[in-house]
Amino acid sequence: MRVAALTLAMLALALPAYAAGHAVQIKGMKFNPARLNVAVGDTITFTNGDSRRHTATALDGSFDTGRLATGKNATVRIATAGKHDFKCMIHPSMKGSVSAK
Repeated sequence: MRVAALTLAMLALALPAYAAGHAVQIKGMKFNPARLNVAVGDTITFTNGDSRRHTATALDGSFDTGRLATGKNATVRIATAGKHDFKCMIHPSMKGSVSAK
């Protein structure tokens, strides 16, 4: 019984960690949620629900969705740890941040 439990524990530790997916809605000239906590390697899908084009552009250059038309989305991968502030390059008052560990 102990051998089986030990074997299962070793297999669980050997399995690769999978990245999680997160979603941000762009609506009402806001990012929702505007603040996210993620792990390095996770992805974030930004979906534009506004009638205007928007971007989600990291100020440190780590990601950029490009211009998203109404109903379009883009997925970015968070590759480095730290705080990544972002904004819409078309509407600079729209801001958010991603904290990655």
